[in-house]
Amino acid sequence: MIGRPPQYEVPPDGYPVAYERWLRLRDRRRVWVRPILPSDAPDLAEAIRCADPDTLRRRFLGSTPRLTPTLLRWLTTVDYVRRFALVAFDPGTGRGVAVARFEPLDDGVAEVAVVVDPAWRRAGLATALVEMLGRAALERGVHSFGASYLAENRPISAMLDHSAGGVTQLISHGVTEAAVDLEKRRAGRREREPQP
Repeated sequence: MIGRPPQYEVPPDGYPVAYERWLRLRDRRRVWVRPILPSDAPDLAEAIRCADPDTLRRRFLGSTPRLTPTLLRWLTTVDYVRRFALVAFDPGTGRGVAVARFEPLDDGVAEVAVVVDPAWRRAGLATALVEMLGRAALERGVHSFGASYLAENRPISAMLDHSAGGVTQLISHGVTEAAVDLEKRRAGRREREPQP
């Protein structure tokens, strides 16, 4: 039985309700996804404090940031236009199991990042979240995602390639810089959809 989504208070202005939804993963588990809220800061802090060293190294390219109230406010307070983030929750525990976000890099270009709890990996959650972010980005005038990750991080490389349908990559000093053309991805998806 699927539990109810965790309870939360929605901000009065600008909160994109259209991005709240249940997702069924490849392994048949379900997660509740919604845009991030400032009230998620304590749970995010706890998740970072409890994360395994490999997750932290991969997410922060080797150096874990110092958890300050300013950093947590930055990570959980977004405008849902230039800065957008989604959180996925385990319906059984109400605990957050993934966060995906984009932040502006340049006009029409945003950096994308995703982190998934180890127990929820390899089920398509990161791919689904990045695809949702891609739709949100296109609606907000972002046409390209950039991503920086450790070159050894093969799962993120495969996820970007799968969700984006081809990624331009440059590897230097053990770090991969990737670029994803969201418009090209959307056009490719339309070509593959069956015609009525």
